[in-house]
Amino acid sequence: MPGPQRDATRTRRTLLTTAARMLARHGTGVSLDLIAREAGASKGGLLHHFPSRETLLLDLVTHQFEEFDTALARAADPTDTAPGSFARAWIRATFDDLSDQRIAHERATLVGLLGTVPEAVHRTQAEGKRWDERFARDGLDAQRVTLILRGCDGVLTASLYGQRLSPQEIADTRDLLLALTRDTGPIVETCTTTDS
Repeated sequence: MPGPQRDATRTRRTLLTTAARMLARHGTGVSLDLIAREAGASKGGLLHHFPSRETLLLDLVTHQFEEFDTALARAADPTDTAPGSFARAWIRATFDDLSDQRIAHERATLVGLLGTVPEAVHRTQAEGKRWDERFARDGLDAQRVTLILRGCDGVLTASLYGQRLSPQEIADTRDLLLALTRDTGPIVETCTTTDS
């Protein structure tokens, strides 16, 4: 039988998952009462885990990053030691999320909403730096990394603009991005000209 700590962890996770869904559906002004009710908890129970709306939003940011870190670990191939292995895990983790476009739409909406909360932006930037460091050590030219990240972001946010990508379009885009990891050098040579 699960102990109190395990129940508390499960309840907290349920509250965060429900908060993400409700925020994506109703915006950052969604009531804590509604979130608690949807999670099958009382408002007092929600406030026990998250004493304020700000705490809930910031913990939700952390929760989203933890979930993606878990997805990255799941998508990583332990036998893949070639340059670009982290980028390949990133692509697979991103596209695995797209198997359910409703969830992808909720996540993209949530990212946009949390981008309006200053402290959430700071936390996101700190996490972004950590991932930037991983990409910098991954062995791919920065041009390739830029295209991979922008491609992943574009597919994730397509639903926000009314685009419903077909499974074939999603698979083709995934394969194109994976193909970018097969070589390591720049895609185009850049040259700098100076005025004489």
